[in-house]
Amino acid sequence: MFPGLLRVVALSTRRILGAIAARGSDPALVRVAVRPTDQVSRLEPTCETMRAVSERVHFASSTGPTLTGLIDVPPGEVRGWGVFAHGFTLGKDSPAAARICRQLASEGIGMLRFDNLGLGDSEGDWGDGSFTVKVDDTVRAVAFMAERGTPARLLVGHSWGGCAVIAAAGQAEGVHAVATVGAPSDPSHAEVQYDAVVDRVLDDGSAQWLVGGHKALTLKRAFVEDVRRADLHEVIPQLHRPLLVMHSPTDATVGIENASEIFRLARHPRSFVSLEGSDHLLTAPGQAQRAARIVSAWADPYLGKE
Repeated sequence: MFPGLLRVVALSTRRILGAIAARGSDPALVRVAVRPTDQVSRLEPTCETMRAVSERVHFASSTGPTLTGLIDVPPGEVRGWGVFAHGFTLGKDSPAAARICRQLASEGIGMLRFDNLGLGDSEGDWGDGSFTVKVDDTVRAVAFMAERGTPARLLVGHSWGGCAVIAAAGQAEGVHAVATVGAPSDPSHAEVQYDAVVDRVLDDGSAQWLVGGHKALTLKRAFVEDVRRADLHEVIPQLHRPLLVMHSPTDATVGIENASEIFRLARHPRSFVSLEGSDHLLTAPGQAQRAARIVSAWADPYLGKE
């Protein structure tokens, strides 16, 4: 139906951007061009031929403790800058966060990824956070990037981080585009992860929650109540920014119906890309990099926009 499009994705990053500029930002172009065919699997290994450098940074959380992040700096020409929000308890070094940001950096988009409160290398107690804190800290991250002279025009969020970037975009000065990967349409979807202890938390005020069978976090009543209050159904239609929704139809953690709901609520310009064959955490070889290439091509018109 679209002759030559599959050949486009095998070109270098510069030629991809040139092709898109020539054809216009038709979402259908992106949808067809990224199907995981044999041609797509032979994409040029840009992140291997041009490696980004990661710069360690620190900035204050909205609640006070210091957050630690990495800025993946493009090794060559800089097309723009962005901020990445990781999943519920994943952190900046999770496969989705690290691989997507490194790939974007290799294609000229520098990305800040950081550990949320009490996770990874960041200070504070995870239980003192909440969805509101995650959103506020994403806004802080955007402000930090502006202060250092690398203003973030792009927000990218994986899983719960996708909810956060949608909610943060309207509060973050200078953000022109938002992309989500495997995001739930309702932040309270996260409760399925700790539903075994939620009643005890509400009764006693807090409880230990074992994440992944090995990492213990303290879940607090204020956290649970804040997540239950969070609602994106009015936020998404008022986003007033281009939105890219990416989701795998076989995502067993956050069902594809969540992407459908986000897309339904969103206003144009909006785009949807099906990440066929990907799991929720984007752990298989090439999955995260493929998602990053999609974001790179889609976001190009918005990176330098004032």
